[in-house]
Amino acid sequence: MNVIVSNKYQGELINLDIDIIKSIKGEFSVEDLISQFTNFYFNKMILDITALKDYQNIETIQSLSMNMDVSNLILLLDDSEAVNSPRYLSSLVSMGIYNFTRNIDSIKFLIDNPNSYKDVAQYHLLNSTFEEMAPINYDTSYTKNIALRVIGIKNLTPHAGSTTLTVMLKKILEKYYDTLAVEVDEHDFMYLNDKTLKSCSSLDLPAFIATNQTKEVILVDLNERGSISSCTEVLYLVEPGLVKLNKLIRRDKRAFEKIAGKKIILNRSILNERDIRDFEYESHSKVYYNIPNLDDKVTNHKELEELLIRLGFVRISDTSEGNKNNKIFNIFK
Repeated sequence: MNVIVSNKYQGELINLDIDIIKSIKGEFSVEDLISQFTNFYFNKMILDITALKDYQNIETIQSLSMNMDVSNLILLLDDSEAVNSPRYLSSLVSMGIYNFTRNIDSIKFLIDNPNSYKDVAQYHLLNSTFEEMAPINYDTSYTKNIALRVIGIKNLTPHAGSTTLTVMLKKILEKYYDTLAVEVDEHDFMYLNDKTLKSCSSLDLPAFIATNQTKEVILVDLNERGSISSCTEVLYLVEPGLVKLNKLIRRDKRAFEKIAGKKIILNRSILNERDIRDFEYESHSKVYYNIPNLDDKVTNHKELEELLIRLGFVRISDTSEGNKNNKIFNIFK
């Protein structure tokens, strides 16, 4: 059984599909936590870092590490610059805190598959000066290859199909462009038995992109919670079923307002043109493209080719025209 100590992310943590024996909410000092849990048996403590008073001071985390078994600790980091700086992350590793993430969905995986030092060694800065450990800039300005397109595919409604669509788009794109696909903070690609599909944490994504500068296209499966900051463009997937749309709006009434002017893709859609106009009117948004239900075992779909052509992948357009001509002349064979 696990315990949850939450503050800012209480709403997300309470919905985790894990066994919970105790959950507390608020801001606590290290002494408060130690006094509450010293003689309390639990499997893992999921600690929302914002629940710790003065959490941006690494000495606070050091005090925690000295007074509890950190192998039982999973830290949910916030998105502050201080917490995500190389110095802070390196210090976590130095203290033996290997299980940390910014993604709620990774927590369940870490409970069953805790990190070892090897999994976080890249964050450990040895013999580094203070200047070398300045905060990471997560802006995409580091990209040296200006032709590289980093396309994020993000579920706006829950489970809208980002993983499947990422893989299907890769299968088409790699015929014409040097393409790579990577999932963030998930491990669904492993079930596809395709070693060309990559996985990394959201913390590692900027470095992953930087080390693949020779590629022409990197598709990033962001699922629901992946950060878009490393992407040059993002496709927002909406599965336009009534239940999923209502879930989205109840969770965030301004969901469509926040992505005004962005590329909204209806996925697994049965809507016709009239339905789409109604959807746009009610959501005060503009649909970029409508994808019907597709068989993911098929490698070529004209609907996806047309989407990629609209996104500017002109080599597909040239080849598609050639294929059409070939089909015409096939009648003489």
